[in-house]
Amino acid sequence: MLENKLKLCLVPMEILWGDKDKNLKTLEDLFEKIHPETDLVVLPETFSTGFPSSDMQKKIKDFAETNDGPTLSLLRKLSKEHHLAIAGSLIASEGDALVNRSFFIESSGDEYFSAKKHLFSPGGEDKIFQPGSKRLSVRYRGWNISMVVCYDLRFPVWCRNRNNEYDLLIAISNWPVSRIDTWDTLLKARALENSAYVCGVNCRGIDDLGGDYNGSSHVFNYKGKDLAVNVSDDGLLYAGLSLQRLQHFRDKFPSWKDADDFQLL
Repeated sequence: MLENKLKLCLVPMEILWGDKDKNLKTLEDLFEKIHPETDLVVLPETFSTGFPSSDMQKKIKDFAETNDGPTLSLLRKLSKEHHLAIAGSLIASEGDALVNRSFFIESSGDEYFSAKKHLFSPGGEDKIFQPGSKRLSVRYRGWNISMVVCYDLRFPVWCRNRNNEYDLLIAISNWPVSRIDTWDTLLKARALENSAYVCGVNCRGIDDLGGDYNGSSHVFNYKGKDLAVNVSDDGLLYAGLSLQRLQHFRDKFPSWKDADDFQLL
């Protein structure tokens, strides 16, 4: 049986807060450098605008898009041109409400969306967005993939992998240097406790409050080993995942069978 591998490209891009045009151009330029055998590209949270804070909150509606807006239109174009999927999030409008919308765009035209569940109340995100109620989950090239956004990572119940429902958990973020040890630790913990691969992509740059982001990004396997490697000076990270090795580990060490059952209210 052929080994089912998934080749990831992590893009810890530098975000210019509030400058959507320049951020989209940066992404378009980076795509010219992505390895042609890549299956899935993962972007940071709200990569086209940066995470809304301070004065941005006053004009947040100007950044919000529908699914027909410039951000997703560019991602659809890049996905088809490069024959891969793209995951990330953007500031989106749903009628009169705003959401931090995660997306998974495939070159086939299939698209999946969800809204961030746990809104970052210390930064006032809960005053801007409506929370989501369902974790994004997709089936892609034989892999079960689930996705959470930034602050979601702090809540293990929301990230719990019940009955091996996902093989790969993607976490995207704008996670500042001041708390970066927490981000790195939680990514590894989610991989270990859920017997799954966990991919975390953070941004780089300085936000409108002077907060610093260093782009710390990882792909941890089910044993807590970081698989992400930098093969050039373009800042992109790559990792190759094996579904067969994951399944072998789950068969050999089936801790998932002893997990507590629960129901989210």
